[in-house]
Amino acid sequence: MDLTVAKFGGSAIGEMGASIPVIVNRIREMSAGAKVVAVFSAPLTREGGRRRSLTDVVLAQGGGAERGAKPDLAVVRETYHTILGMVGPGLRDRCRDVVESHLERAREALEEARRTRTFAGPVRARALGYSGELLMSQVMNYILQGEGLSAAVVPYDHWPIITDDNPEFTNFLVSEARKSMDYTSALLREHDVVCIGGFIGKTKDDTMTTYERGGTDRTAADMAILLHKDYRTSVDWEKDSSVVSADPRIVKSGLTEVERLSYNEARLAGMFGMKILDPLAIKEIVDNGVDIPLRITDMGNPARTTTIQHATPKDNGHPIKIVTGKGNCAIMRMEFSLLPRLLDSLESKRQYGEFALLSPFTRDGTRFARILFTDGDFVRKNERYLLGFDPLASITYDRGAVTLIGDSMWRVQYVASKTCAKIGEAGLNILNVDAQEETSEILIIIEDSGDNLARAVRAVHDERPNIAFI
Repeated sequence: MDLTVAKFGGSAIGEMGASIPVIVNRIREMSAGAKVVAVFSAPLTREGGRRRSLTDVVLAQGGGAERGAKPDLAVVRETYHTILGMVGPGLRDRCRDVVESHLERAREALEEARRTRTFAGPVRARALGYSGELLMSQVMNYILQGEGLSAAVVPYDHWPIITDDNPEFTNFLVSEARKSMDYTSALLREHDVVCIGGFIGKTKDDTMTTYERGGTDRTAADMAILLHKDYRTSVDWEKDSSVVSADPRIVKSGLTEVERLSYNEARLAGMFGMKILDPLAIKEIVDNGVDIPLRITDMGNPARTTTIQHATPKDNGHPIKIVTGKGNCAIMRMEFSLLPRLLDSLESKRQYGEFALLSPFTRDGTRFARILFTDGDFVRKNERYLLGFDPLASITYDRGAVTLIGDSMWRVQYVASKTCAKIGEAGLNILNVDAQEETSEILIIIEDSGDNLARAVRAVHDERPNIAFI
């Protein structure tokens, strides 16, 4: 039997739940031919005249609690009370009780943060979970039931996403999670749609944890990993557009739709700035030996999709599928012989993979490695840890990486020279170029200051129509 894991993020849900009617129609369409696991993020709200995620609202409340401020969940409560208007009349009172009980748990977590002057770990997780993803999945369950769909929700007591005990950047434990799937599997047998909150994990001893921001993408991938042996499973990330050839916030014209991406291309695009999906979601699928079709769907126009496969068929489409850019990067230079210990620690102990290895170089007879970290804040927070592997290493911050993505770019000999020339013509200084056939990417490093990154991305994308297979 077919099963679709469908992820609906905050932007898909909309401000004060404005897009929920569209979500209901999408789930109805999906459930006509398959079982559906619907994974939900926290909704968006409006605070102080601007659009915000409820996650950011509660994080701000937690920061205030650390300083002794009394928690105030009025904005959160107003958001859910607005969404309550979409629940069928016969279910509205029950849903309101669930909203209030969850918000009370979130308030208790914030009060604990105020009392201890610490908003971190399980306290932070409970405040975010009970005000966000856990609650939104409960509310959506009532909305779907009110619309006549056979729906159920996974309660936290029977949570299937089992993780390690790192409370805020946790890691999925698939073997333990499989032991906790009985309840969810039973719900799927009995109902057409099962709702679950994203982002939230649970340790074996019942402590709540969270993934990193954007972790709802990982929850969708994790559910597919757990269910793919029982169903013909696919994952559908519902967005406000399909994938295009550059970030539309930067490039305003000449964009083309990207119909197909490989796992590798999608992971690189997400890692280097495109809001496609969390690259860790793909990494977890690959690491667990799962090969399932993934889709990015324009929720407003479901005919527009981007299909993500383990490998895409070779064709003579455009060699550069995506041009993207990532600011706030850092480059670490260290003795090459010491690199394996660092890489092993990052992977096995920190479960961290948001970096790329640049080409090594030799100076004064010593060979050096270069690591490009795509999150300069991570490097700043962990300088002591990183330099512990080579006290003489150097770290440079404020670097931007313009990235050209396409598994077949190596077939175009002049692609790197043409794109670098366009960046030079835009008046930008190129600090480093790294082009490797094996990585299916070209990285152009510039200084991340002012609008340098946006100018560089636009310059390369403007040149894209002039590059083609011969």
